[in-house]
Amino acid sequence: MPLPGPLCATLFQHLPDGVFLIDPATSRILECNEAALTQLGMQRSEVLDHSVLSLQTDMVGMDQWASIAQAIRATDGYVFIGQHRHKSGAEVPVEVNTSHFFHEGQEFFLSIARNISQRLALERDLHSRDAQLRYALTEASDGLWDWNLLTNEVFFSPQLGRMLGYGPHEMRPVLDTWSTNLHPEDAQWVRKVLQDHIDGLRGRFNAEYRLRNRNGHYLWVHDRGRICERDADGHPTRMVGMVHNITDQKTTELTLQAMASHDPLTGLLNRRECDLVLGRQLELCRRLDVPLGMCFFDLDHFKNVNDEYGHAVGDKVLQRIAQTIAHDIRSTDHLFRWGGEEFLVLCVDTTEHDMLVLAEKLRTRIADLDWHDIGRLPTMTCSFGVAVFPAHADSAENLFLAADSALYQAKALGRNRVERAPTLAHVSHPYPKQRTTRPADLD
Repeated sequence: MPLPGPLCATLFQHLPDGVFLIDPATSRILECNEAALTQLGMQRSEVLDHSVLSLQTDMVGMDQWASIAQAIRATDGYVFIGQHRHKSGAEVPVEVNTSHFFHEGQEFFLSIARNISQRLALERDLHSRDAQLRYALTEASDGLWDWNLLTNEVFFSPQLGRMLGYGPHEMRPVLDTWSTNLHPEDAQWVRKVLQDHIDGLRGRFNAEYRLRNRNGHYLWVHDRGRICERDADGHPTRMVGMVHNITDQKTTELTLQAMASHDPLTGLLNRRECDLVLGRQLELCRRLDVPLGMCFFDLDHFKNVNDEYGHAVGDKVLQRIAQTIAHDIRSTDHLFRWGGEEFLVLCVDTTEHDMLVLAEKLRTRIADLDWHDIGRLPTMTCSFGVAVFPAHADSAENLFLAADSALYQAKALGRNRVERAPTLAHVSHPYPKQRTTRPADLD
Protein backbone atom coordinates (compact mmCIF):
# COMPACT_ATOMS: atom_id res chain seq x y z
CA MET A 1 0.00 0.00 0.00
CA PRO A 2 1.54 3.36 -0.99
CA LEU A 3 2.33 5.78 1.84
CA PRO A 4 0.01 8.78 2.21
CA GLY A 5 1.31 12.14 0.96
CA PRO A 6 1.71 13.82 4.39
CA LEU A 7 3.79 10.89 5.68
CA CYS A 8 6.03 11.02 2.61
CA ALA A 9 6.58 14.73 3.18
CA THR A 10 7.44 14.06 6.84
CA LEU A 11 9.94 11.35 5.90
CA PHE A 12 11.51 13.68 3.33
CA GLN A 13 12.04 16.38 5.93
CA HIS A 14 13.49 13.96 8.52
CA LEU A 15 16.04 12.24 6.32
CA PRO A 16 19.51 12.70 7.91
CA ASP A 17 21.18 13.56 4.58
CA GLY A 18 20.62 16.67 2.47
CA VAL A 19 18.21 16.06 -0.39
CA PHE A 20 17.90 18.38 -3.40
CA LEU A 21 15.37 18.25 -6.24
CA ILE A 22 16.99 19.83 -9.32
CA ASP A 23 15.84 20.99 -12.74
CA PRO A 24 18.39 19.35 -15.12
CA ALA A 25 17.96 21.97 -17.84
CA THR A 26 18.71 25.02 -15.69
CA SER A 27 20.54 23.46 -12.67
CA ARG A 28 17.94 25.29 -10.51
CA ILE A 29 17.15 23.82 -7.06
CA LEU A 30 13.39 23.22 -6.90
CA GLU A 31 13.12 21.75 -3.40
CA CYS A 32 15.31 20.61 -0.51
CA ASN A 33 14.83 19.19 2.99
CA GLU A 34 15.77 20.56 6.40
CA ALA A 35 18.98 18.52 6.55
CA ALA A 36 20.18 20.25 3.36
CA LEU A 37 19.55 23.67 4.88
CA THR A 38 21.33 22.69 8.09
CA GLN A 39 24.25 21.32 6.10
CA LEU A 40 24.62 24.67 4.30
CA GLY A 41 23.69 26.94 7.22
CA MET A 42 21.16 28.70 4.99
CA GLN A 43 17.48 29.59 4.86
CA ARG A 44 15.15 28.14 2.23
CA SER A 45 15.01 31.46 0.39
CA GLU A 46 18.81 31.34 0.02
CA VAL A 47 18.71 27.90 -1.62
CA LEU A 48 15.50 27.45 -3.59
CA ASP A 49 15.51 28.74 -7.17
CA HIS A 50 19.30 29.16 -7.02
CA SER A 51 21.63 27.15 -9.28
CA VAL A 52 23.17 24.03 -7.77
CA LEU A 53 26.43 25.41 -9.19
CA SER A 54 26.38 28.04 -6.43
CA LEU A 55 26.81 25.26 -3.84
CA GLN A 56 29.77 23.51 -5.48
CA THR A 57 33.34 24.74 -5.17
CA ASP A 58 34.56 22.34 -7.86
CA MET A 59 31.96 22.97 -10.56
CA VAL A 60 32.13 26.06 -12.78
CA GLY A 61 29.79 27.11 -15.57
CA MET A 62 26.85 25.65 -17.44
CA ASP A 63 29.14 23.83 -19.90
CA GLN A 64 30.46 21.65 -17.07
CA TRP A 65 26.94 21.20 -15.70
CA ALA A 66 25.71 20.03 -19.12
CA SER A 67 28.55 17.49 -19.29
CA ILE A 68 27.80 16.18 -15.78
CA ALA A 69 24.05 16.10 -16.48
CA GLN A 70 24.76 13.83 -19.44
CA ALA A 71 26.81 11.51 -17.20
CA ILE A 72 23.98 11.42 -14.63
CA ARG A 73 21.50 10.35 -17.30
CA ALA A 74 23.83 7.56 -18.41
CA THR A 75 24.11 5.91 -14.96
CA ASP A 76 21.75 4.53 -12.34
CA GLY A 77 23.44 6.53 -9.60
CA TYR A 78 26.07 9.19 -10.31
CA VAL A 79 28.46 9.68 -7.38
CA PHE A 80 30.42 12.90 -6.95
CA ILE A 81 32.73 13.74 -4.05
CA GLY A 82 33.31 17.46 -3.61
CA GLN A 83 32.87 20.48 -1.39
CA HIS A 84 29.69 22.41 -0.61
CA ARG A 85 29.87 26.07 0.32
CA HIS A 86 28.62 26.80 3.84
CA LYS A 87 27.10 30.22 4.44
CA SER A 88 29.95 30.98 6.86
CA GLY A 89 32.46 30.58 4.03
CA ALA A 90 33.65 27.16 5.19
CA GLU A 91 33.77 24.15 2.87
CA VAL A 92 31.77 21.04 3.76
CA PRO A 93 33.09 17.77 2.25
CA VAL A 94 30.17 15.85 0.75
CA GLU A 95 29.46 12.68 -1.16
CA VAL A 96 26.63 13.39 -3.60
CA ASN A 97 24.62 10.54 -5.14
CA THR A 98 22.37 11.74 -7.97
CA SER A 99 19.67 9.88 -9.87
CA HIS A 100 17.26 11.02 -12.59
CA PHE A 101 13.57 10.32 -13.11
CA PHE A 102 10.51 11.60 -14.94
CA HIS A 103 7.26 12.74 -13.35
CA GLU A 104 4.28 13.67 -15.51
CA GLY A 105 6.56 14.03 -18.50
CA GLN A 106 9.09 16.32 -16.80
CA GLU A 107 12.68 15.28 -16.01
CA PHE A 108 14.15 15.78 -12.55
CA PHE A 109 17.44 15.08 -10.78
CA LEU A 110 17.38 13.93 -7.15
CA SER A 111 20.68 14.50 -5.30
CA ILE A 112 21.41 13.10 -1.83
CA ALA A 113 24.35 14.95 -0.26
CA ARG A 114 26.01 13.29 2.70
CA ASN A 115 28.37 15.27 4.94
CA ILE A 116 31.49 13.08 5.10
CA SER A 117 33.53 15.25 7.49
CA GLN A 118 33.16 12.74 10.29
CA ARG A 119 33.87 9.80 7.98
CA LEU A 120 37.08 11.39 6.78
CA ALA A 121 38.13 12.02 10.37
CA LEU A 122 37.38 8.42 11.35
CA GLU A 123 39.31 7.10 8.37
CA ARG A 124 42.32 9.13 9.37
CA ASP A 125 42.13 7.78 12.90
CA LEU A 126 41.57 4.14 11.88
CA HIS A 127 44.41 3.82 9.43
CA SER A 128 47.12 5.05 11.85
CA ARG A 129 50.46 6.27 10.52
CA ASP A 130 50.26 4.85 6.98
CA ALA A 131 46.80 6.27 6.42
CA GLN A 132 47.86 9.61 7.87
CA LEU A 133 50.87 9.72 5.56
CA ARG A 134 48.70 8.81 2.55
CA TYR A 135 46.17 11.49 3.45
CA ALA A 136 48.91 14.06 4.02
CA LEU A 137 50.41 13.30 0.62
CA THR A 138 47.01 13.53 -1.03
CA GLU A 139 46.12 16.83 0.59
CA ALA A 140 49.59 18.23 -0.07
CA SER A 141 48.96 18.08 -3.81
CA ASP A 142 46.15 18.53 -6.27
CA GLY A 143 46.41 14.89 -7.28
CA LEU A 144 48.37 11.66 -7.12
CA TRP A 145 48.87 8.99 -9.75
CA ASP A 146 50.20 5.43 -9.54
CA TRP A 147 51.21 3.79 -12.85
CA ASN A 148 51.67 0.04 -13.38
CA LEU A 149 54.12 -0.05 -16.30
CA LEU A 150 53.43 -3.73 -16.99
CA THR A 151 49.68 -3.31 -17.55
CA ASN A 152 49.52 0.46 -18.30
CA GLU A 153 46.88 0.75 -15.59
CA VAL A 154 46.97 4.04 -13.71
CA PHE A 155 45.33 4.97 -10.42
CA PHE A 156 44.20 8.61 -10.42
CA SER A 157 43.39 10.05 -7.00
CA PRO A 158 39.94 11.62 -6.47
CA GLN A 159 41.64 15.00 -5.98
CA LEU A 160 43.20 14.76 -9.44
CA GLY A 161 39.84 13.89 -10.95
CA ARG A 162 38.20 16.73 -9.08
CA MET A 163 40.86 19.18 -10.27
CA LEU A 164 40.03 18.20 -13.86
CA GLY A 165 36.26 18.32 -13.28
CA TYR A 166 35.54 14.57 -13.14
CA GLY A 167 33.68 12.40 -10.65
CA PRO A 168 35.66 9.79 -8.64
CA HIS A 169 34.92 6.93 -11.05
CA GLU A 170 34.88 8.73 -14.39
CA MET A 171 38.59 8.81 -15.23
CA ARG A 172 39.42 5.52 -16.93
CA PRO A 173 42.41 3.99 -15.08
CA VAL A 174 44.63 3.74 -18.17
CA LEU A 175 47.60 5.79 -19.39
CA ASP A 176 45.68 7.14 -22.39
CA THR A 177 43.39 9.04 -20.04
CA TRP A 178 46.39 11.22 -19.23
CA SER A 179 48.35 11.18 -22.49
CA THR A 180 45.43 12.08 -24.78
CA ASN A 181 44.70 15.18 -22.70
CA LEU A 182 48.19 16.67 -23.03
CA HIS A 183 48.33 19.96 -24.90
CA PRO A 184 49.47 19.25 -28.50
CA GLU A 185 52.38 21.69 -28.15
CA ASP A 186 53.59 19.99 -24.96
CA ALA A 187 52.83 16.32 -25.65
CA GLN A 188 55.99 15.29 -27.49
CA TRP A 189 58.53 16.70 -25.07
CA VAL A 190 56.54 15.64 -21.96
CA ARG A 191 56.46 12.06 -23.22
CA LYS A 192 60.21 12.31 -23.93
CA VAL A 193 60.95 13.56 -20.39
CA LEU A 194 58.89 10.68 -19.01
CA GLN A 195 60.64 8.12 -21.24
CA ASP A 196 64.06 9.54 -20.34
CA HIS A 197 63.36 8.83 -16.67
CA ILE A 198 62.15 5.30 -17.45
CA ASP A 199 65.34 4.71 -19.51
CA GLY A 200 67.50 5.96 -16.65
CA LEU A 201 68.58 9.18 -18.38
CA ARG A 202 66.90 11.39 -15.76
CA GLY A 203 66.82 10.93 -12.02
CA ARG A 204 63.11 11.80 -11.90
CA PHE A 205 60.20 12.86 -14.08
CA ASN A 206 59.71 16.61 -13.59
CA ALA A 207 57.68 18.68 -16.04
CA GLU A 208 55.44 21.74 -16.28
CA TYR A 209 52.83 21.39 -19.02
CA ARG A 210 49.21 21.99 -19.97
CA LEU A 211 46.54 19.37 -19.27
CA ARG A 212 42.99 19.47 -20.63
CA ASN A 213 40.12 19.37 -18.14
CA ARG A 214 36.59 18.10 -18.65
CA ASN A 215 35.43 21.39 -20.23
CA GLY A 216 38.17 21.29 -22.85
CA HIS A 217 40.15 24.09 -21.18
CA TYR A 218 43.81 23.65 -20.34
CA LEU A 219 45.30 23.87 -16.86
CA TRP A 220 48.99 24.40 -16.21
CA VAL A 221 50.33 21.64 -13.94
CA HIS A 222 53.63 20.77 -12.30
CA ASP A 223 54.01 17.00 -12.47
CA ARG A 224 56.73 15.10 -10.59
CA GLY A 225 57.19 11.35 -10.45
CA ARG A 226 59.71 8.59 -9.84
CA ILE A 227 60.06 4.85 -10.40
CA CYS A 228 59.42 3.11 -7.09
CA GLU A 229 59.47 -0.60 -8.02
CA ARG A 230 61.56 -2.78 -10.34
CA ASP A 231 61.54 -6.46 -11.27
CA ALA A 232 64.34 -8.96 -10.58
CA ASP A 233 66.19 -7.80 -13.70
CA GLY A 234 66.03 -4.15 -12.67
CA HIS A 235 63.38 -3.16 -15.18
CA PRO A 236 60.92 -0.52 -13.89
CA THR A 237 57.45 -1.88 -13.09
CA ARG A 238 55.77 0.88 -11.08
CA MET A 239 55.93 4.66 -10.98
CA VAL A 240 54.15 7.15 -8.75
CA GLY A 241 53.79 10.90 -9.03
CA MET A 242 52.23 14.06 -7.70
CA VAL A 243 50.47 16.80 -9.67
CA HIS A 244 50.05 20.45 -8.63
CA ASN A 245 47.74 22.93 -10.35
CA ILE A 246 49.96 25.96 -11.13
CA THR A 247 47.59 27.74 -13.52
CA ASP A 248 47.41 30.97 -11.50
CA GLN A 249 51.17 31.04 -10.97
CA LYS A 250 51.89 30.30 -14.63
CA THR A 251 49.39 32.88 -15.86
CA THR A 252 51.10 35.53 -13.75
CA GLU A 253 54.51 34.39 -14.96
CA LEU A 254 53.49 34.48 -18.64
CA THR A 255 51.85 37.89 -18.16
CA LEU A 256 55.05 39.31 -16.68
CA GLN A 257 57.08 37.79 -19.50
CA ALA A 258 54.74 39.32 -22.07
CA MET A 259 54.99 42.70 -20.38
CA ALA A 260 58.78 42.49 -20.48
CA SER A 261 58.98 41.44 -24.13
CA HIS A 262 55.98 43.12 -25.78
CA ASP A 263 54.97 46.69 -26.55
CA PRO A 264 51.74 47.40 -24.61
CA LEU A 265 50.25 49.66 -27.30
CA THR A 266 50.63 47.47 -30.40
CA GLY A 267 51.18 44.04 -28.83
CA LEU A 268 54.32 43.60 -30.95
CA LEU A 269 57.66 42.42 -29.62
CA ASN A 270 59.54 45.38 -28.20
CA ARG A 271 63.03 46.84 -28.64
CA ARG A 272 64.48 44.86 -25.74
CA GLU A 273 63.25 41.60 -27.27
CA CYS A 274 64.53 42.70 -30.69
CA ASP A 275 68.08 42.88 -29.35
CA LEU A 276 67.79 39.29 -28.07
CA VAL A 277 66.09 37.83 -31.16
CA LEU A 278 68.38 39.61 -33.61
CA GLY A 279 71.50 38.18 -31.95
CA ARG A 280 70.09 34.64 -31.85
CA GLN A 281 68.79 34.69 -35.43
CA LEU A 282 71.99 36.09 -36.86
CA GLU A 283 74.08 33.36 -35.21
CA LEU A 284 71.62 30.76 -36.51
CA CYS A 285 71.90 32.11 -40.05
CA ARG A 286 75.68 32.21 -39.74
CA ARG A 287 75.76 28.51 -38.79
CA LEU A 288 73.31 27.51 -41.53
CA ASP A 289 75.00 29.78 -44.09
CA VAL A 290 71.73 31.48 -45.06
CA PRO A 291 70.95 35.21 -45.32
CA LEU A 292 69.15 37.24 -42.65
CA GLY A 293 67.07 40.12 -43.96
CA MET A 294 66.18 43.26 -42.00
CA CYS A 295 63.66 45.94 -42.92
CA PHE A 296 63.67 49.08 -40.75
CA PHE A 297 60.92 51.63 -41.36
CA ASP A 298 59.01 54.47 -39.81
CA LEU A 299 56.02 56.69 -40.53
CA ASP A 300 56.57 59.90 -42.48
CA HIS A 301 55.56 63.16 -40.75
CA PHE A 302 54.09 61.26 -37.81
CA LYS A 303 54.81 64.21 -35.50
CA ASN A 304 52.22 66.20 -37.45
CA VAL A 305 49.58 63.56 -36.66
CA ASN A 306 50.18 63.86 -32.92
CA ASP A 307 50.31 67.67 -33.08
CA GLU A 308 47.19 68.16 -35.22
CA TYR A 309 44.97 65.22 -34.21
CA GLY A 310 46.20 64.31 -30.74
CA HIS A 311 48.12 61.40 -29.29
CA ALA A 312 45.00 59.20 -29.01
CA VAL A 313 44.64 59.30 -32.80
CA GLY A 314 48.38 58.76 -33.14
CA ASP A 315 48.12 55.61 -31.02
CA LYS A 316 45.35 54.25 -33.27
CA VAL A 317 47.53 54.88 -36.32
CA LEU A 318 50.40 52.91 -34.79
CA GLN A 319 48.06 50.07 -33.89
CA ARG A 320 46.66 49.84 -37.41
CA ILE A 321 50.13 49.93 -38.96
CA ALA A 322 51.17 47.08 -36.65
CA GLN A 323 48.09 45.00 -37.54
CA THR A 324 48.57 45.59 -41.27
CA ILE A 325 52.24 44.60 -41.31
CA ALA A 326 51.66 41.59 -39.04
CA HIS A 327 49.05 40.32 -41.50
CA ASP A 328 51.37 40.61 -44.51
CA ILE A 329 54.54 38.92 -43.24
CA ARG A 330 55.26 35.21 -42.81
CA SER A 331 54.63 33.39 -39.55
CA THR A 332 58.38 32.73 -39.36
CA ASP A 333 59.23 36.43 -39.61
CA HIS A 334 59.60 38.69 -36.57
CA LEU A 335 57.93 42.10 -36.30
CA PHE A 336 59.03 44.59 -33.62
CA ARG A 337 58.06 48.05 -32.54
CA TRP A 338 61.46 49.62 -32.14
CA GLY A 339 60.14 52.79 -30.54
CA GLY A 340 57.95 55.80 -31.35
CA GLU A 341 56.86 55.42 -34.97
CA GLU A 342 59.72 53.05 -35.86
CA PHE A 343 59.20 49.35 -36.72
CA LEU A 344 61.52 46.53 -37.71
CA VAL A 345 60.94 43.27 -39.60
CA LEU A 346 63.45 40.41 -39.36
CA CYS A 347 63.33 37.60 -41.94
CA VAL A 348 65.43 34.43 -41.73
CA ASP A 349 66.70 32.86 -44.97
CA THR A 350 65.59 35.83 -47.09
CA THR A 351 67.69 37.31 -49.89
CA GLU A 352 68.22 40.99 -50.65
CA HIS A 353 65.87 40.76 -53.62
CA ASP A 354 63.10 39.17 -51.56
CA MET A 355 63.55 41.75 -48.79
CA LEU A 356 63.20 44.59 -51.29
CA VAL A 357 60.05 42.97 -52.71
CA LEU A 358 58.61 42.61 -49.21
CA ALA A 359 59.46 46.19 -48.27
CA GLU A 360 57.84 47.53 -51.43
CA LYS A 361 54.74 45.42 -50.74
CA LEU A 362 54.51 46.80 -47.19
CA ARG A 363 55.08 50.37 -48.40
CA THR A 364 52.24 50.05 -50.90
CA ARG A 365 49.88 48.45 -48.37
CA ILE A 366 50.41 51.29 -45.90
CA ALA A 367 50.06 54.00 -48.55
CA ASP A 368 46.74 52.44 -49.66
CA LEU A 369 45.20 52.33 -46.16
CA ASP A 370 41.99 54.30 -45.62
CA TRP A 371 42.15 56.49 -42.52
CA HIS A 372 38.74 58.17 -42.71
CA ASP A 373 37.46 56.25 -39.69
CA ILE A 374 40.34 57.59 -37.57
CA GLY A 375 39.96 61.34 -37.47
CA ARG A 376 39.75 61.60 -41.28
CA LEU A 377 43.50 61.51 -41.61
CA PRO A 378 45.25 62.13 -44.90
CA THR A 379 47.24 59.36 -46.59
CA MET A 380 49.97 57.97 -44.35
CA THR A 381 53.27 56.77 -45.81
CA CYS A 382 56.40 55.05 -44.53
CA SER A 383 60.07 55.11 -45.50
CA PHE A 384 61.99 51.83 -45.57
CA GLY A 385 65.61 50.80 -45.19
CA VAL A 386 66.68 47.26 -46.13
CA ALA A 387 69.87 45.43 -45.18
CA VAL A 388 70.86 41.76 -45.37
CA PHE A 389 73.46 39.68 -43.56
CA PRO A 390 76.13 38.93 -44.71
CA ALA A 391 75.98 41.13 -47.82
CA HIS A 392 75.68 44.42 -45.95
CA ALA A 393 77.04 43.64 -42.48
CA ASP A 394 78.94 40.99 -40.57
CA SER A 395 77.36 41.45 -37.12
CA ALA A 396 74.00 42.19 -35.52
CA GLU A 397 74.95 45.76 -34.62
CA ASN A 398 76.35 46.53 -38.06
CA LEU A 399 73.29 45.00 -39.72
CA PHE A 400 71.08 47.40 -37.82
CA LEU A 401 73.38 50.32 -38.64
CA ALA A 402 73.20 49.40 -42.32
CA ALA A 403 69.37 49.22 -42.32
CA ASP A 404 69.13 52.48 -40.37
CA SER A 405 71.50 54.16 -42.84
CA ALA A 406 69.28 53.01 -45.71
CA LEU A 407 66.23 54.39 -43.90
CA TYR A 408 67.95 57.78 -43.55
CA GLN A 409 68.66 57.67 -47.26
CA ALA A 410 64.98 56.97 -48.02
CA LYS A 411 63.99 59.97 -45.88
CA ALA A 412 66.54 62.23 -47.53
CA LEU A 413 65.39 61.24 -51.04
CA GLY A 414 61.79 62.28 -50.45
CA ARG A 415 60.20 59.66 -48.15
CA ASN A 416 57.61 56.99 -49.05
CA ARG A 417 60.25 54.87 -50.69
CA VAL A 418 62.46 51.82 -50.16
CA GLU A 419 66.27 52.07 -50.08
CA ARG A 420 68.80 49.34 -49.59
CA ALA A 421 72.08 49.53 -47.73
CA PRO A 422 75.32 49.64 -49.70
CA THR A 423 77.34 46.45 -49.63
CA LEU A 424 79.32 46.22 -46.38
CA ALA A 425 78.61 49.89 -45.67
CA HIS A 426 80.44 51.60 -42.81
CA VAL A 427 77.93 54.10 -41.53
CA SER A 428 79.24 57.00 -39.49
CA HIS A 429 76.16 58.34 -37.68
CA PRO A 430 75.65 57.06 -34.12
CA TYR A 431 73.89 53.78 -33.34
CA PRO A 432 70.18 54.58 -32.79
CA LYS A 433 70.30 53.25 -29.23
CA GLN A 434 72.24 56.40 -28.40
CA ARG A 435 70.32 58.94 -30.46
CA THR A 436 67.31 60.40 -28.70
CA THR A 437 65.54 62.20 -31.58
CA ARG A 438 65.55 62.01 -35.35
CA PRO A 439 66.46 65.33 -37.02
CA ALA A 440 63.32 67.39 -37.64
CA ASP A 441 63.86 67.59 -41.36
CA LEU A 442 63.79 63.78 -41.61
CA ASP A 443 60.59 63.12 -39.58
